[in-house]
Amino acid sequence: MHTAGPPARRAVLTGGLAAAAVAVGLAGCSSPRVPRETTAAPEPRPDTPKAAFARLMEGNARWVSGDLDHPDRDPERRELVAEAQDPFGVVLTCIDSRVAPELVFDTGLGDLYVLRTGGQAIGPVVTGSVEYGPMTGGTPLIVVLGHQRCGAVEAAYKSLQDGTPLPGNLQAIVKALGPAYLLTVENPGADPVDTMIHQQIRVTADGLRANSDLAPLVEKGALAVVGAYYSLDTGKVDVLTGAPV
Repeated sequence: MHTAGPPARRAVLTGGLAAAAVAVGLAGCSSPRVPRETTAAPEPRPDTPKAAFARLMEGNARWVSGDLDHPDRDPERRELVAEAQDPFGVVLTCIDSRVAPELVFDTGLGDLYVLRTGGQAIGPVVTGSVEYGPMTGGTPLIVVLGHQRCGAVEAAYKSLQDGTPLPGNLQAIVKALGPAYLLTVENPGADPVDTMIHQQIRVTADGLRANSDLAPLVEKGALAVVGAYYSLDTGKVDVLTGAPV
């Protein structure tokens, strides 16, 4: 019977296995498993425009620094909001893959209504969708979030400047961005496309703020409509108009 190996080798192997077993046992006793944290009971929902705005900007500060909380993103949270939702903000932003509101503001499931269109182009369906939260659930904040190097705005600017329509339904985006283009022509600045991005944010936010259905909520302080600009380079959100006080 030579398969078991020499006695000395068997002793070394046996001793090693025994030591490993003891080490595992000690590790199990000295390092109990820490229960996974849950976000099923998050911070109370902000119920004023100022509080909702502060929550978003605090999240953006974490995004910029990289010190993220990743709140409201686990199965318990999914189960909590499965039956009903109560978001504290509406974000209308671009379709750009680099501008995801839940990441930019370090929020999670059930925290925001999010609408995304090319260049924040707006029309009746989009407007109705923005109105949904504030008018049916008392959502206290709307953010129109444009961004640096917006391809949709650049394409619309060039189309309007050259008088060359874009193909298919892309022309509908160009038409929707027309008012921002006209303002840009009046004062183009050093970078006309970036100027038009800023103008589009302001035009859209101002239009929503003056909307006949939203304006009464704004006037009584139940709703704020904020226009903001996102830097792709830094991750920072800068407010252009409408910050609640």
